[in-house]
Amino acid sequence: MDIKISGVTFDILSDALTQAHEARKFILGKMAAVIDAPRQALSQYAPRIEKVQIDPSQIGLLIGKGGETIRGLCEEYESQIDVNDDGQVLIYSANGELADALVERIRTMMKEVEVGDEYLGKVVKTTAFGAFIELSKGTDGLLHISNVSPGKRVETVEEALNKGDELAVRVVEVDRERGRIGVRRADDPEIAGKSVEELVALASSGNGDRGPRRPREGAGAGRNGGPRGSGRPRH
Repeated sequence: MDIKISGVTFDILSDALTQAHEARKFILGKMAAVIDAPRQALSQYAPRIEKVQIDPSQIGLLIGKGGETIRGLCEEYESQIDVNDDGQVLIYSANGELADALVERIRTMMKEVEVGDEYLGKVVKTTAFGAFIELSKGTDGLLHISNVSPGKRVETVEEALNKGDELAVRVVEVDRERGRIGVRRADDPEIAGKSVEELVALASSGNGDRGPRRPREGAGAGRNGGPRGSGRPRH
């Protein structure tokens, strides 16, 4: 109590505490009329901070050349990203939708490509033998020309796909020793519903149409000499 008198009698103290008790009950009653228990989760419209742990060796992949990648993510998702030397990534977003989407994007970027994974990729280069599809930053997969248009034979890749096109693909082969990733269109009936084991068997039998191993122009090797599309992020 903030009172400007020389002393406080027992009656004054008792009345003040009784009034405060009644005031608290009144406020709590008004709150209970709106919500009778704490919410299980924050509103999707509430700002939030999310945390993601990545391998410290992947920090360079997240940041990108000159900070290009991390700046692009911040702009795309209207968020702020901080990362420390231990690989702890803090995400500050205006709402839950942006935060969840950015967390998923970062986890996808950091994940090693495995057979059976599906991606919404972008065509980054077309060649005589197929199209290179960017699965994530620094990792491409080869879609062989025989599979660019399921059920239809094409003479050139450009009859079905062009640079910049986006399409859903599924990984059917990962050869880490040779630095090669093979993909097929996700809507290809030949792989629809197949398990990982069946996809591996398909690639092993030679029906995966892997095509020659050749990196795209300007991205033939990472800093460690590995070809682009090795399934391991390049730093």
